[in-house]
Amino acid sequence: MPRALILAAGRGERLRPLTDRTPKPLLAAGGRPLIEWQVESLAGAGFRELVVNHAHLGEQIEAALGDGSRFGVRIRYSPESPALETAGGVARALALLGAEPFVVVSGDIHTGFDFATLVQRIEAIARQPREAIAHLVLVPNPPWHAAGDMALSEGRVRMQGPRLTYGNIAVFHPEPFRALAPGARLKLFPWMYRFVEEGRVTGECYEGPWDNVGTAEQLAALDRRLSR
Repeated sequence: MPRALILAAGRGERLRPLTDRTPKPLLAAGGRPLIEWQVESLAGAGFRELVVNHAHLGEQIEAALGDGSRFGVRIRYSPESPALETAGGVARALALLGAEPFVVVSGDIHTGFDFATLVQRIEAIARQPREAIAHLVLVPNPPWHAAGDMALSEGRVRMQGPRLTYGNIAVFHPEPFRALAPGARLKLFPWMYRFVEEGRVTGECYEGPWDNVGTAEQLAALDRRLSR
């Protein structure tokens, strides 16, 4: 059964004061918390085992989502104090994610991406981890990140070429995260770039609806669009 980790430990500094009393993933757009959109999308794609990491006001996230039964899933939690960044957060949650590849998605994005399409990626990485240790979903560069992050060529993520933006959706094999020291505070990039250079990261470009909510203006714009 495929598993997924929803990243919900960020402080949301650019969204203050909204995030002073409400964790960023619980900010509402279209009448519901951002993280609920992710939970429902994953549930609809057949993911029944979810892990949510949290730090800032994490008890509110647990209270809001509960055990996941109302969404048709089981949710377990990986608390952090302090927040460990993306790679560190994944490493901490490994005991809950199991030995097979898993999906990782940020709790503060909104997208129409079909997570069911990642099941084949999970299976491929499980079969041949030496060929691919990760699969990244990239998106066209938004105006606020025009320089992009990395390139895509023949289904492989590259450092050279026209760049796209990391869409905060990925499949990872647990192997590289096992090497991290317990409690390590580490961002996903540039740490992951070593595997890109080795040619072990596949990728795709998703051109459908995708929003990364980082400011109050972006949240308001998404809310207006979803509420129409």
